[in-house]
Amino acid sequence: MRNVSGWAAKEQGGRLEPWNFQRRDLLSDDVAVRVEYCGVCSSDISAIRGGSEFPLIPGHEIVGEVTAVGDRVSRFAVGDKVAVGNIIDSCGACPACLAGRENWCREFPTLTYGGLDRKDGNPTRGGYSSEYVLTQKFVYALPEGLDPAGVAPLMCAGITTYVPLRRWGAGPGKTVGIVGMGGLGHIALKIAHALGAEVVQFTRSMDKAAEARALGADDVVLSTDERQMAEQAGRFDLILDTVGAPHALEPYLSALAIDGTLCMVGIPEGDLKVAPMSLIVGAKNLAGAGSGGTPETQEMLDFCAEHGIVAEVELMRPDQVNEALDRLARNDVRYRFVLDMTAKQP
Repeated sequence: MRNVSGWAAKEQGGRLEPWNFQRRDLLSDDVAVRVEYCGVCSSDISAIRGGSEFPLIPGHEIVGEVTAVGDRVSRFAVGDKVAVGNIIDSCGACPACLAGRENWCREFPTLTYGGLDRKDGNPTRGGYSSEYVLTQKFVYALPEGLDPAGVAPLMCAGITTYVPLRRWGAGPGKTVGIVGMGGLGHIALKIAHALGAEVVQFTRSMDKAAEARALGADDVVLSTDERQMAEQAGRFDLILDTVGAPHALEPYLSALAIDGTLCMVGIPEGDLKVAPMSLIVGAKNLAGAGSGGTPETQEMLDFCAEHGIVAEVELMRPDQVNEALDRLARNDVRYRFVLDMTAKQP
């Protein structure tokens, strides 16, 4: 077994504290990754507050360096810079897995933390730690030229927004709206712009208008202004909704063109309520998306490298993790926190 240090919640809702644990020895197809950066995601807060298996080590947006490989590993060598996302294994045999869409594995994919390792049956523990061990299939080459700290959130927020933008044809001649300009939304804005679409940022505060335009928005709409929202009727081919708080969908459905799609990637608490006629009139589509498979994830990284896309981040030391989680819960971040797992306490 390999000795690892990390930051764990010992009980539901608990503060994170240092904790030493063990990861499995490398199997023939495994890669060991020294964690250098790990993003802080709102789902980490949800897991700490609502998880059932403790101690829990969060973190599923990992960038690091390969320190050891199994004897059958062909894709990576010691010293390679790599990234790891929120899925670290799957059944490999169902239709979704065979199609390279392991995020929809029929037996449910193995998550980076809060799941059960398919290899040894032990709980998976996340990237708020010194090292991670996983099969090479779910390790991704880190493209050169990108800030590694800024890449970490791409492994969740990046792939979550890239997949629906590509799937619903964001590109030249299309008008795309982005609802929300947080951790997911600001990356979606950058990607949609790089794809060549006309991009419109919906925001509840026009204080963000200048920054939205700097990130790639062609237009900014105040979503709390009924007149502005009414003027958007029939404008959009695709609207990507990244908001994680409850909100009305009808204004965005009204803004869709005929056959347009409103795609949910944020996860508001509670059930959605939609007036049926808001879908029927104009043959509108309400869809959802989440994460991506292995081919899509590497494609996303390569696309971001080509266009110089990374998340806007604030670096924190590991011992500042509770501060980062508290501030994230208050939405006091522009736009993602990333833990520098190599940083020493002052």
